[in-house]
Amino acid sequence: MRLSRPVSLGAEFNRFWIGQSVSTVGDRITVFVVPTVMIFALDASAFQVGVVAMAQYLGIPLLGPLAGVLVDRWDNRRTLLVCDLARLAAVAVIPLAYWQGWLSTPLLFACVAVISGATIFFTVGYLVAVPAVVPKDHLVRAYSRMEGSRSVSEVSGPSLAAGLYGALGVAALLVDAASYLVSALCIRSMRPWGERTVAEGSVGERLTAGFRLNWSDPVLRRVVVAAVTLNCGGPVFVTVLPILAYQGLGVSVGVFGAAMSVAAVGALAGAALAPKAGERLGTGRMLAWALLLHCLVGLGVLAAPALPAGAVIAVTMGCYGFFMSFINVSSAPIRQSRMSARNQGVMHAAFRTATWGVIPLAALAGGVAVSLLTGPLGILDAARVTMAGGTLLAACSFLPALRIQRLLDAAERGRTAEADGGNAEPALAEGTS
Repeated sequence: MRLSRPVSLGAEFNRFWIGQSVSTVGDRITVFVVPTVMIFALDASAFQVGVVAMAQYLGIPLLGPLAGVLVDRWDNRRTLLVCDLARLAAVAVIPLAYWQGWLSTPLLFACVAVISGATIFFTVGYLVAVPAVVPKDHLVRAYSRMEGSRSVSEVSGPSLAAGLYGALGVAALLVDAASYLVSALCIRSMRPWGERTVAEGSVGERLTAGFRLNWSDPVLRRVVVAAVTLNCGGPVFVTVLPILAYQGLGVSVGVFGAAMSVAAVGALAGAALAPKAGERLGTGRMLAWALLLHCLVGLGVLAAPALPAGAVIAVTMGCYGFFMSFINVSSAPIRQSRMSARNQGVMHAAFRTATWGVIPLAALAGGVAVSLLTGPLGILDAARVTMAGGTLLAACSFLPALRIQRLLDAAERGRTAEADGGNAEPALAEGTS
């Protein structure tokens, strides 16, 4: 039987995809190296690790509301270029400061906060760019490929980061800086797109519109509530993981890097299988069950140290990443299907602000909880209890997502009835203003 060739999404998407694939590998290096440097080079406490983890997402509540409005008004391609160059500079400062003896937790906080701020603008622009260069009926495929690249970066990134850190030390971060340059060059080579989506309306009006559009649409409202719940618990788990590995279980940098790379194979498999699963189950149903399973498998970390720590981390995080890919592949197309092109920017910015705005507090809460529990429980059990609590809280995200598929099906029946010349009204509003 002959295998069908993958559907081409066009040269413009391919350029964008290549740039982002390289950049995401670099991102994994920084995500891995920063807490490693803090724990081994700066002898940082769990609280300090939590503070810097909070900075990773600080740009979302501070800049997120403005990002969608400004991205709508700016040249989208130029915005992405500036964001890449800003992140390049912020990453490069860290090894330079280390060599000069200036590196400290406050400086790391500042550098990570700058990266966070540039990333929120880039993310909103990226979510607008993909539908601008890919036909609507191929969006799920496009996001699946982007998610596949992210998963590949998670397979190769930790092992690459551990190897580079072993060979180069803090200089490994220069590889991430170079990856942003590659991304910028790929974007620069693309044809201009989306110079200005929206020019009318005050900043306040557009800000208000973004939040109103997310809340007034019944599908978007459930996606928002589910994502907020997920992000109240998930970042606790992720922030505490290196503390558990390095300080609680005594895992070496090399073993932890290898375990995380093996784990990311699950995320890659999820990205490959998600489009077919979405076709069979429906994207709404897939989102709901992926939310539940993504969280519950995180409890697998409790098997260490009864079982070998490296294997436990690899298997648990492999399952964790597998279902995270399903969530990512289904969430964006659901949201974009509910919104007109005119409102994509403010919708995405408001969504990111509402759903990711809780992440800095959750990350900080993880570090604080471990610090408070270490006295009575010890670092190992403090980390285990904190991670289990965050995972169970995040699992509640399943509940608001349960009815999403039913609402999507009702809306589709309404559109079909209209297309067939019937008198039936659409079952749900499309969420446009």
